[in-house]
Amino acid sequence: MTTPTSADVPVTGIWEELVTSALLGTDRRTPPGCAPGRAAPTALLDTAAVETVRRRAGLRPARSAERLERAPEDPRPPLPAAAARRLTMLLADRPGTAGGGRRGTAPDLMELLPQWLAAANARGFAAPPQTLPALLDAARGRTDLRPAALTFAGPRALWLARLNPDWRFALRAAPGGGAALPRPEDTDRVRQLWEEGLFAERVALLAALRARDAVGARELLASTWSTERAEDRLMFLDSLRTGLEPEDEPFLEQALADRSRNVRATAAELLSALPGSALAARMAARALTCVAVDRTGTAPMITVEAPHECDAGMERDGVIPKPPAGRGERSWWLGQLVESAPLGTWPARLGGRTPEEIVALPVADDWQGELHAAWCRAAVRQRDAAWARALLGSPTAPEAGGPGAVSLAERAKLLGTLDAGERAEWVAGFIATHGLSEAFQLLGMCAVPWAPSLGRAVVDALNIARDAGSYPWSFSGVMGLAERCLDPAEAGRLDGLLAIPDESEDASPGAGGYWAEAFQRLVTTLRLRAAMAEELRAG
Repeated sequence: MTTPTSADVPVTGIWEELVTSALLGTDRRTPPGCAPGRAAPTALLDTAAVETVRRRAGLRPARSAERLERAPEDPRPPLPAAAARRLTMLLADRPGTAGGGRRGTAPDLMELLPQWLAAANARGFAAPPQTLPALLDAARGRTDLRPAALTFAGPRALWLARLNPDWRFALRAAPGGGAALPRPEDTDRVRQLWEEGLFAERVALLAALRARDAVGARELLASTWSTERAEDRLMFLDSLRTGLEPEDEPFLEQALADRSRNVRATAAELLSALPGSALAARMAARALTCVAVDRTGTAPMITVEAPHECDAGMERDGVIPKPPAGRGERSWWLGQLVESAPLGTWPARLGGRTPEEIVALPVADDWQGELHAAWCRAAVRQRDAAWARALLGSPTAPEAGGPGAVSLAERAKLLGTLDAGERAEWVAGFIATHGLSEAFQLLGMCAVPWAPSLGRAVVDALNIARDAGSYPWSFSGVMGLAERCLDPAEAGRLDGLLAIPDESEDASPGAGGYWAEAFQRLVTTLRLRAAMAEELRAG
């Protein structure tokens, strides 16, 4: 086979031949115009240089591209130097690839990034320009990071996003592609954006107006309501959850007649969250006919007579007539009536009893689960802490919380109606009595950093599980939460847990080493979090 020379290769094909030779190596593919041997690599580079000049010389003159606009200034103060170095480390971390479920003792830095961003945003720092690409890449891969990451990245991130298609999500997250929303008093611009803007821009505009001018936001929404698509009406209506007020009732009542079932259901849900609304009164009247106290026996008992039909009035008020698979019609209708009735109506109906006394009453004919579940939904919807406490019950109750059939998911939602301190105390009591096997979802409802009592309860329960020889990987989720949520001041209390314990005969093989490793990682992470906070405070 003869080696092609530069004269044998068409001008348009020389570059491709050179690239092929470079990729394969000159010992396997001699480049055109070069002799094989030790001088071939140098000859390849010389030929490539000549070809590059020839290719450039062959370009036709064209109009130069417009110069880029300068990136906007970020007026916020810069990060302290130590905090900037820490951010670079956090962004450079990647999840470990070790198998067997073991993570080693090194902290998971990417899991600390959301906490770091929240602290940096709280102090109003600007992102170092050189970190913006990595910050946008991190936010691209994790949607949960996006709000805090884009807030920290500031206006320069939007400038970059216009230049890189991979970062276009930042433009979608910013109304108007980063343009500022008009002020409420600028009625012409508000009207123009509402009528001509993209859907995301209109949602953001409505939310912004809602926070500053609730009346104006309602009037704006009402002005185009009849011409909006059903899915858009649903999203606009959902934005009224924030700052829901009695003045919203007339608009929501009109939405009860909407042609979309989902819109009607959402309007009914919002109205039922207003205990003084006409819909709440109608639902209360229906629900009260279904629930009563029977005093004929040796002890009072709640009796339930579920609805026998779902009439047109119930449907208009948001009751969905067809139950999901596996649910009976009557119990389905009953639950919707009870969850939409104001909780304040029940004491008068049930003998003047308090919520605790009502929840403690037995319920006839196996209706307790359905009735208590509906009361749970009502307490969450109406943000009623008194009923939430009654339904939660004592955290030390033998039935693991709640005097009735209150599920773990319902308990977590009920906890959300309590203030942060009370929430932490309840979960701490629950863990002290029942351990950690069901506590993960409840811990997710607690404020960060955990209150001292809650942190001690978690650490004590982990220590008990370790001493009992429990399977260690069962607690990896709680251990991960502790790394992110335990108060860093608790690190000193954990030094005694770092040694590898003696393993009992019935312990999981290797469990002692895993526990020691996990506690070492926990202590290291807590001290790292303390250092991160100190670096941000130095600014």
